[in-house]
Amino acid sequence: MQICLARVDDRLIHGQVATTWVKAVGCNKIIACSDEVAADALRKTLVLQVAPPGIKAYVLPIAKAIEAYKNPKYSDFKTLFLFTNPTDVLRMVEGGVDIKSVNVGGMNYREGKVLITGAVAVGKEDVEAFRKLHARGIELELRKVAADTREDVMKKIEGLFTE
Repeated sequence: MQICLARVDDRLIHGQVATTWVKAVGCNKIIACSDEVAADALRKTLVLQVAPPGIKAYVLPIAKAIEAYKNPKYSDFKTLFLFTNPTDVLRMVEGGVDIKSVNVGGMNYREGKVLITGAVAVGKEDVEAFRKLHARGIELELRKVAADTREDVMKKIEGLFTE
C-alpha cells in the first residue's frame, strides 16, 4: 500500500479533503483511522457518504488499518490516511505503518488545549505524540489546504506542556 498522505483533521472527510487534497496527492482510496469513529455507526456512515466520486472510502479501527496496510492484497491502494488526533498516528507507526510525513490540518479547540494556529489546538497528549513522531524522524507539517505554505509543527509546540 502506498501512502499518499497521512493527515490529522478531526473532521476527517470534508470539502477540502474531498476536493483539494484527493487531487493534490493522487490517491484512489481514503482510510479514516479511528477506533471511536469506527464504533459509531452514525458518524461512520456520515464519513463514508462524503467521499468524493470515484474514491473508495473506509472507516477502520487502528488495529484493522494496520492489518490492511500490511496485507499484500491492498498493494494497489494509493491511500490518504485520515486521523482525528496524533496519538492514533503514533499507534499506526508503532504498529509498523511506514508514515514518513504527517499533515496537520484541523484539531478543534476544547478546554485544556492551546491554539497553535487558527485551525489547530493541541493538548498535552497531542504534544507528547507529536514529539514521539518527530523523534522517529517523521516530518510534521501544518497546512489547511495543499496550496498553503508548510509550517513546522515542532516550532509551533515548542515549550508547550513541559514540566
